[in-house]
Amino acid sequence: MIARLAHIVEALGGELIGDPSTPVARLATLAAADAQALSFAVGPKYREAMLASRAGVLVVPPVLQAEAVAQAAVVVASNPYLYFARLTQWWVARDRAAGPAPQVHPSAVVDPSARLGARVAVGPFAVIEANVEIGDDAVIGAHTVVEREAVVGAGTRLAPRVQLGARCRIGARGLVHSGAVIGADGFGFAPDGGAWVKIEQLGAVAIGDDVEVGANCTIDRGALDDTVIEDGVKLDNLIHIGHNVHIGAHTAMAGCAAVAGSARIGRGCTIGGDAKILGHLTLADGVHISACSVVTRSILQPGTYTGFFPIDDNATWEKNAASLRSLHKLRERVRALERIPHNKD
Repeated sequence: MIARLAHIVEALGGELIGDPSTPVARLATLAAADAQALSFAVGPKYREAMLASRAGVLVVPPVLQAEAVAQAAVVVASNPYLYFARLTQWWVARDRAAGPAPQVHPSAVVDPSARLGARVAVGPFAVIEANVEIGDDAVIGAHTVVEREAVVGAGTRLAPRVQLGARCRIGARGLVHSGAVIGADGFGFAPDGGAWVKIEQLGAVAIGDDVEVGANCTIDRGALDDTVIEDGVKLDNLIHIGHNVHIGAHTAMAGCAAVAGSARIGRGCTIGGDAKILGHLTLADGVHISACSVVTRSILQPGTYTGFFPIDDNATWEKNAASLRSLHKLRERVRALERIPHNKD
């Protein structure tokens, strides 16, 4: 579907320089763009790629405006990358609106007590159990299971093969990708003479508005209280959130990160890929954890924190590891030497 440049600027703003009727058939990278494509140059380091591009429309910052207008229709935006994000959302929403009307597929199993809002789409072989509440314009993908008394907010999309556990809640405008399990049992067992006795997990998961949960994530339900994911949190693929974890608003976590039970992560934090946060710790607002780090203590001041042993060739790494094992003894020897009186002569 082709959009006119004037319609894009009317919807998203920006300063249009050029023909408002310029057609835009697709969004593309600078290298792949053609005369019916719109592309972005987010800053001066993309200048050469912009000048070599065949894009019919360029979104650029003010610093690139003069050169861009010589080769294409231009939209000047103070933050082209943010403009790009808004445009992708507008583009998808426009295509979705032009698609078929939402429906409940005949093969879906919907309990009579479930309450479905207006324009809800339910895919093939989905299961919606008793007393579920689904808001307007929500989408429940094929083979997705929404268990009893769960709540799905307005405009939220559950992709195919998602499981939303009993009594778990997700707010408005959320997106949960395939394979995610929200409301699995938390890892709770009491020792009993060498065996383990399961502690039933009686809480749920409470997810706010505008949250994205990546593919194959697992968010465990709480033992007594709920596991909480606040508004605007973004979880990449393959993330594990343990029971009773609390994640503050607009925190973002990259793939394969894991958070152990009862940890509290503040607002506006970032957690790098494969990072680990041990249980019962607290991270203040604005804490940024580097990839592959292991957080073993609470961090109460905002900032960037890193904790991993740098990679090296194996022989050197083994030598350094052996030195680390002796570090405590060396420290004690240094302390002992410091206590010995020195001859000032």
